[in-house]
Amino acid sequence: MAQIAGKAGSVYLTTTAATVVVVNGIKSWTLDYVMDALETTDFGDSAHRTYLPGLDGWSGSFEGYKDGAPIALGAVTVLDLRQSADSTQKYTGAAIITGAHASVAVDGIAGISYDYQGSGLLTVPTF
Repeated sequence: MAQIAGKAGSVYLTTTAATVVVVNGIKSWTLDYVMDALETTDFGDSAHRTYLPGLDGWSGSFEGYKDGAPIALGAVTVLDLRQSADSTQKYTGAAIITGAHASVAVDGIAGISYDYQGSGLLTVPTF
């Protein structure tokens, strides 16, 4: 598969009015999509650990320049994390905003970053 330039990435969220909007000023996002490995090792496993897949979960963050009112902590939204302008290259799911971190420097631009916790199914890109 060909590489994708990150320059067209974006973060969208669904507002309380069920409107999908882009989060302005965002310059990067991260997503951690993980699954528990449940250990099933017993005496019959010849000194080798064995596992079964458990529950999956996802969380991450996005950050950029402050542009508009901050997103409220505890906001429950649908996040749409896009890797490119191609609408099939995105991760989508319900999430809760769990952290907001403002920053400013005398020689820089005011910034903000957010942490989120996914809740339920994460839809992954179809590429």
